[in-house]
Amino acid sequence: MNKETLQDHYIKVNDVNTRYWAAGSGGPVVILIHGIGCAVESWELNIHELAKNNRVYALDLVGFGRSDKPKIDYSFSVFAGFVKDFMMTQNIDRASLIGWSLGGGTSLQFAIDFPDKLEKLVLLASVGLGKEIHLMFRMSSIPLIGKLLSRPSRKGLTRFFKECVFDHSLLTDEFVDFYYQLAASPGGHDAWLATLRNGVNFGGVKKDILQNFQEHFNSIKAPTLIIWGKQDRVFPFNHANEAEKRLPNAEVYVIEQCGHCPQFEHPEAFNDRVIEFLNR
Repeated sequence: MNKETLQDHYIKVNDVNTRYWAAGSGGPVVILIHGIGCAVESWELNIHELAKNNRVYALDLVGFGRSDKPKIDYSFSVFAGFVKDFMMTQNIDRASLIGWSLGGGTSLQFAIDFPDKLEKLVLLASVGLGKEIHLMFRMSSIPLIGKLLSRPSRKGLTRFFKECVFDHSLLTDEFVDFYYQLAASPGGHDAWLATLRNGVNFGGVKKDILQNFQEHFNSIKAPTLIIWGKQDRVFPFNHANEAEKRLPNAEVYVIEQCGHCPQFEHPEAFNDRVIEFLNR
Protein backbone atom coordinates (compact mmCIF):
# COMPACT_ATOMS: atom_id res chain seq x y z
CA MET A 1 0.00 0.00 0.00
CA ASN A 2 1.26 3.46 -0.89
CA LYS A 3 0.95 5.03 2.54
CA GLU A 4 2.90 8.19 1.67
CA THR A 5 0.02 9.41 -0.49
CA LEU A 6 -2.30 9.47 2.53
CA GLN A 7 -1.77 13.01 3.71
CA ASP A 8 -3.31 14.53 6.81
CA HIS A 9 -5.74 17.33 6.07
CA TYR A 10 -7.46 19.52 8.64
CA ILE A 11 -10.66 21.51 8.43
CA LYS A 12 -12.96 23.17 10.93
CA VAL A 13 -16.23 21.29 11.34
CA ASN A 14 -18.16 23.93 13.24
CA ASP A 15 -15.57 24.71 15.97
CA VAL A 16 -13.84 21.32 15.88
CA ASN A 17 -10.45 21.07 14.19
CA THR A 18 -10.91 17.82 12.28
CA ARG A 19 -8.36 15.56 10.63
CA TYR A 20 -9.27 13.62 7.51
CA TRP A 21 -7.79 11.72 4.57
CA ALA A 22 -9.06 11.89 1.00
CA ALA A 23 -8.30 9.62 -1.95
CA GLY A 24 -9.65 9.03 -5.43
CA SER A 25 -10.09 11.50 -8.27
CA GLY A 26 -13.82 11.07 -8.78
CA GLY A 27 -16.85 8.85 -8.72
CA PRO A 28 -19.44 8.32 -5.97
CA VAL A 29 -18.47 9.55 -2.52
CA VAL A 30 -17.69 7.06 0.24
CA ILE A 31 -17.02 8.06 3.86
CA LEU A 32 -15.18 5.75 6.28
CA ILE A 33 -16.02 6.05 9.99
CA HIS A 34 -13.76 4.38 12.54
CA GLY A 35 -14.45 2.64 15.85
CA ILE A 36 -14.03 3.80 19.43
CA GLY A 37 -10.47 4.78 20.34
CA CYS A 38 -9.39 4.62 16.70
CA ALA A 39 -8.68 6.99 13.81
CA VAL A 40 -8.26 7.24 10.06
CA GLU A 41 -5.39 4.75 10.27
CA SER A 42 -8.03 2.05 10.76
CA TRP A 43 -8.52 2.20 6.97
CA GLU A 44 -4.89 2.18 5.76
CA LEU A 45 -5.35 -1.19 4.07
CA ASN A 46 -8.61 -0.24 2.39
CA ILE A 47 -8.74 3.36 1.28
CA HIS A 48 -6.66 3.06 -1.89
CA GLU A 49 -8.57 0.05 -3.20
CA LEU A 50 -11.91 1.72 -2.49
CA ALA A 51 -10.67 4.92 -4.14
CA LYS A 52 -10.05 3.28 -7.54
CA ASN A 53 -13.66 3.97 -8.51
CA ASN A 54 -14.82 6.31 -5.73
CA ARG A 55 -13.94 9.55 -4.02
CA VAL A 56 -13.16 8.32 -0.51
CA TYR A 57 -12.88 10.24 2.75
CA ALA A 58 -11.83 8.95 6.16
CA LEU A 59 -12.21 11.29 9.12
CA ASP A 60 -11.27 11.32 12.77
CA LEU A 61 -14.54 11.74 14.65
CA VAL A 62 -14.74 14.51 17.19
CA GLY A 63 -13.01 13.25 20.34
CA PHE A 64 -10.78 10.76 18.54
CA GLY A 65 -7.57 10.49 16.58
CA ARG A 66 -6.03 13.89 15.89
CA SER A 67 -9.33 15.77 15.90
CA ASP A 68 -10.24 18.09 18.79
CA LYS A 69 -11.59 16.54 21.98
CA PRO A 70 -14.01 19.03 23.53
CA LYS A 71 -16.14 18.25 26.57
CA ILE A 72 -19.44 17.52 24.81
CA ASP A 73 -22.21 14.95 24.74
CA TYR A 74 -20.59 12.09 22.83
CA SER A 75 -23.83 10.58 21.57
CA PHE A 76 -24.66 8.87 18.29
CA SER A 77 -26.76 11.87 17.30
CA VAL A 78 -23.78 14.17 17.85
CA PHE A 79 -21.49 11.88 15.83
CA ALA A 80 -24.03 11.58 12.99
CA GLY A 81 -24.46 15.35 12.91
CA PHE A 82 -20.69 15.73 12.88
CA VAL A 83 -20.43 13.52 9.78
CA LYS A 84 -23.20 15.52 8.09
CA ASP A 85 -21.43 18.80 8.92
CA PHE A 86 -18.14 17.39 7.61
CA MET A 87 -19.91 16.59 4.34
CA MET A 88 -21.04 20.20 4.14
CA THR A 89 -17.43 21.42 4.42
CA GLN A 90 -16.56 19.25 1.39
CA ASN A 91 -19.69 20.19 -0.59
CA ILE A 92 -20.89 16.58 -0.50
CA ASP A 93 -24.62 16.21 -0.99
CA ARG A 94 -24.89 12.40 -0.75
CA ALA A 95 -22.50 9.62 0.23
CA SER A 96 -22.25 5.95 1.08
CA LEU A 97 -21.10 5.35 4.64
CA ILE A 98 -18.88 2.52 5.86
CA GLY A 99 -18.98 2.40 9.66
CA TRP A 100 -16.99 0.09 11.90
CA SER A 101 -18.14 -0.65 15.49
CA LEU A 102 -18.83 2.83 16.95
CA GLY A 103 -18.76 4.07 13.36
CA GLY A 104 -21.48 1.57 12.53
CA GLY A 105 -23.76 3.04 15.19
CA THR A 106 -22.91 6.50 13.89
CA SER A 107 -23.82 5.38 10.37
CA LEU A 108 -27.12 3.90 11.55
CA GLN A 109 -27.99 7.16 13.28
CA PHE A 110 -27.02 9.07 10.14
CA ALA A 111 -29.37 6.84 8.12
CA ILE A 112 -32.18 7.70 10.55
CA ASP A 113 -31.48 11.45 10.82
CA PHE A 114 -30.36 12.25 7.26
CA PRO A 115 -31.82 9.62 4.90
CA ASP A 116 -31.76 11.99 1.92
CA LYS A 117 -27.96 12.25 2.22
CA LEU A 118 -27.29 8.50 2.24
CA GLU A 119 -26.64 6.32 -0.83
CA LYS A 120 -25.56 2.96 0.60
CA LEU A 121 -24.68 1.66 4.05
CA VAL A 122 -21.95 -0.76 5.14
CA LEU A 123 -22.09 -1.83 8.78
CA LEU A 124 -18.90 -3.47 9.95
CA ALA A 125 -19.18 -5.29 13.31
CA SER A 126 -21.52 -2.49 14.32
CA VAL A 127 -22.71 -1.41 17.73
CA GLY A 128 -26.46 -1.03 18.11
CA LEU A 129 -27.61 -4.35 16.68
CA GLY A 130 -27.73 -6.32 19.95
CA LYS A 131 -27.24 -6.00 23.70
CA GLU A 132 -24.21 -8.26 24.21
CA ILE A 133 -20.75 -6.64 24.35
CA HIS A 134 -17.39 -7.78 25.66
CA LEU A 135 -16.91 -7.70 29.44
CA MET A 136 -14.01 -5.23 29.11
CA PHE A 137 -16.38 -2.57 27.81
CA ARG A 138 -19.02 -3.36 30.41
CA MET A 139 -16.46 -3.09 33.23
CA SER A 140 -15.15 0.20 31.82
CA SER A 141 -18.63 1.71 32.08
CA ILE A 142 -18.57 1.48 35.90
CA PRO A 143 -17.81 4.85 37.56
CA LEU A 144 -14.34 5.18 39.13
CA ILE A 145 -13.46 1.51 38.63
CA GLY A 146 -13.91 1.82 34.88
CA LYS A 147 -11.66 4.86 34.67
CA LEU A 148 -8.86 2.98 36.40
CA LEU A 149 -9.35 -0.19 34.36
CA SER A 150 -9.32 1.67 31.05
CA ARG A 151 -6.41 4.00 31.85
CA PRO A 152 -4.14 3.99 28.79
CA SER A 153 -1.13 1.67 28.91
CA ARG A 154 0.69 -0.37 26.29
CA LYS A 155 0.11 -3.55 28.28
CA GLY A 156 -3.61 -2.86 28.62
CA LEU A 157 -4.00 -2.04 24.94
CA THR A 158 -2.17 -5.20 23.94
CA ARG A 159 -4.54 -7.23 26.11
CA PHE A 160 -7.50 -5.39 24.60
CA PHE A 161 -6.44 -5.89 20.99
CA LYS A 162 -5.81 -9.58 21.62
CA GLU A 163 -9.53 -9.83 22.36
CA CYS A 164 -10.33 -7.98 19.14
CA VAL A 165 -8.35 -9.93 16.55
CA PHE A 166 -8.23 -13.61 15.66
CA ASP A 167 -4.56 -13.63 14.64
CA HIS A 168 -2.43 -12.12 17.41
CA SER A 169 0.64 -11.93 15.16
CA LEU A 170 -0.93 -8.85 13.57
CA LEU A 171 -0.37 -6.90 16.78
CA THR A 172 3.09 -5.48 16.23
CA ASP A 173 4.84 -3.17 18.70
CA GLU A 174 4.41 -0.35 16.19
CA PHE A 175 0.65 -0.98 16.00
CA VAL A 176 0.20 -0.98 19.79
CA ASP A 177 2.43 2.06 20.26
CA PHE A 178 0.44 4.09 17.75
CA TYR A 179 -2.86 3.43 19.50
CA TYR A 180 -1.28 4.07 22.89
CA GLN A 181 -0.22 7.51 21.68
CA LEU A 182 -3.79 8.24 20.60
CA ALA A 183 -5.27 6.97 23.87
CA ALA A 184 -2.78 8.96 25.97
CA SER A 185 -3.25 12.22 24.05
CA PRO A 186 -4.79 15.14 26.01
CA GLY A 187 -8.51 14.55 26.42
CA GLY A 188 -8.37 11.18 24.68
CA HIS A 189 -9.24 9.01 27.67
CA ASP A 190 -12.04 11.31 28.80
CA ALA A 191 -13.61 11.30 25.32
CA TRP A 192 -13.29 7.50 25.14
CA LEU A 193 -15.01 7.05 28.51
CA ALA A 194 -17.75 9.58 27.73
CA THR A 195 -18.49 7.85 24.43
CA LEU A 196 -18.53 4.38 25.97
CA ARG A 197 -20.75 5.36 28.88
CA ASN A 198 -23.21 7.08 26.58
CA GLY A 199 -24.03 3.73 25.02
CA VAL A 200 -22.97 0.99 27.44
CA ASN A 201 -23.55 0.02 31.06
CA PHE A 202 -22.62 -3.10 32.98
CA GLY A 203 -25.60 -4.94 31.49
CA GLY A 204 -24.41 -4.31 27.93
CA VAL A 205 -25.50 -1.87 25.24
CA LYS A 206 -28.10 0.41 26.82
CA LYS A 207 -31.76 -0.36 26.26
CA ASP A 208 -32.63 3.12 25.00
CA ILE A 209 -29.85 2.97 22.40
CA LEU A 210 -31.10 -0.36 21.07
CA GLN A 211 -34.73 0.79 21.09
CA ASN A 212 -33.85 3.93 19.16
CA PHE A 213 -32.26 1.91 16.37
CA GLN A 214 -34.82 -0.91 16.36
CA GLU A 215 -37.77 1.47 16.16
CA HIS A 216 -36.30 3.00 13.00
CA PHE A 217 -34.93 -0.07 11.22
CA ASN A 218 -37.91 -0.27 8.88
CA SER A 219 -37.34 3.33 7.78
CA ILE A 220 -33.78 2.63 6.58
CA LYS A 221 -34.32 1.98 2.88
CA ALA A 222 -30.72 2.32 1.70
CA PRO A 223 -29.07 -0.89 0.43
CA THR A 224 -27.12 -2.24 3.41
CA LEU A 225 -24.19 -4.64 3.64
CA ILE A 226 -23.44 -6.09 7.08
CA ILE A 227 -19.93 -7.52 7.51
CA TRP A 228 -18.91 -9.57 10.53
CA GLY A 229 -15.98 -11.68 11.65
CA LYS A 230 -17.17 -15.15 12.61
CA GLN A 231 -14.97 -15.13 15.73
CA ASP A 232 -15.83 -11.58 16.89
CA ARG A 233 -15.61 -11.45 20.69
CA VAL A 234 -16.63 -7.81 21.05
CA PHE A 235 -20.07 -8.14 19.46
CA PRO A 236 -21.23 -11.73 18.82
CA PHE A 237 -21.92 -12.84 15.28
CA ASN A 238 -25.63 -13.39 15.93
CA HIS A 239 -26.08 -9.58 15.94
CA ALA A 240 -25.52 -9.66 12.18
CA ASN A 241 -28.23 -12.26 11.64
CA GLU A 242 -30.73 -10.33 13.75
CA ALA A 243 -30.01 -7.11 11.86
CA GLU A 244 -30.47 -8.84 8.50
CA LYS A 245 -33.98 -9.85 9.58
CA ARG A 246 -34.90 -6.33 10.69
CA LEU A 247 -33.31 -4.07 8.04
CA PRO A 248 -35.40 -4.07 4.85
CA ASN A 249 -32.57 -4.11 2.28
CA ALA A 250 -29.76 -5.83 4.17
CA GLU A 251 -27.43 -8.70 3.37
CA VAL A 252 -24.72 -10.30 5.50
CA TYR A 253 -21.16 -11.23 4.58
CA VAL A 254 -19.23 -13.41 7.06
CA ILE A 255 -15.44 -13.66 7.20
CA GLU A 256 -14.00 -16.79 8.81
CA GLN A 257 -11.00 -16.79 11.17
CA CYS A 258 -11.72 -13.14 11.85
CA GLY A 259 -12.43 -11.15 14.97
CA HIS A 260 -13.76 -7.62 15.41
CA CYS A 261 -11.60 -5.94 12.74
CA PRO A 262 -12.33 -7.45 9.29
CA GLN A 263 -10.94 -4.48 7.35
CA PHE A 264 -7.60 -4.97 9.13
CA GLU A 265 -7.52 -8.74 9.57
CA HIS A 266 -8.71 -9.70 6.06
CA PRO A 267 -8.37 -6.55 3.94
CA GLU A 268 -8.52 -8.28 0.55
CA ALA A 269 -11.76 -10.10 1.32
CA PHE A 270 -13.22 -6.95 2.87
CA ASN A 271 -12.17 -4.70 -0.03
CA ASP A 272 -13.43 -7.07 -2.72
CA ARG A 273 -16.84 -7.53 -1.10
CA VAL A 274 -17.37 -3.84 -0.40
CA ILE A 275 -16.28 -2.81 -3.90
CA GLU A 276 -18.69 -5.31 -5.44
CA PHE A 277 -21.50 -3.94 -3.25
CA LEU A 278 -20.75 -0.30 -4.03
CA ASN A 279 -20.46 -0.94 -7.77
CA ARG A 280 -23.91 -2.48 -8.20
